[in-house]
Amino acid sequence: MSAPTCRPTPVTPPIVVMGVCGAGKSVIGAQLADTLGLPFLDGDDLHPAANVTKMSQGLSLTDEDRRPWLAAVGSWLTDHCGPGAVTACSALKRSYRDQLRAACPGIVFIHLAGDQRIVTHRVTARPDHFMPPSLVASQYQTLEPLQDDETGITLDFDQPVNDLVHAAKQWLGTAAAT
Repeated sequence: MSAPTCRPTPVTPPIVVMGVCGAGKSVIGAQLADTLGLPFLDGDDLHPAANVTKMSQGLSLTDEDRRPWLAAVGSWLTDHCGPGAVTACSALKRSYRDQLRAACPGIVFIHLAGDQRIVTHRVTARPDHFMPPSLVASQYQTLEPLQDDETGITLDFDQPVNDLVHAAKQWLGTAAAT
């Protein structure tokens, strides 16, 4: 009788689903986390009340406004660096992603990108969210796409949810193997 073969369990790195408001970060992130059996955090839930009030009034956040919020998201990621997790977080600038990476080295990014008109329509259709359509343009102005030295993938958010989740899972399998 031969001994059973033990195979290491593949480790899923902590994942940040990023993009502008209305890109589908929360929906894709939650479904991806569910299919991977990982915890999920909607980064919007960690915004300080002052940030939510400011955005609700149609005012863009500054880097200084975002710093404590990103620290909170980074802390949550740090708590989940080992087992893996998924968070939805705009992570619009390279410096924001650097702050998250400093908190949790090894995180990967799934950037949901696409046409500003689609996002404007989506944001207009969700009246109960604190982010008004008037801030969509500022999000696109702030956005710095993933750079070649950042571990991540960019997906077109104007695809069916299941297709986006499948593409992300497929890429994660490839990314985990490298």
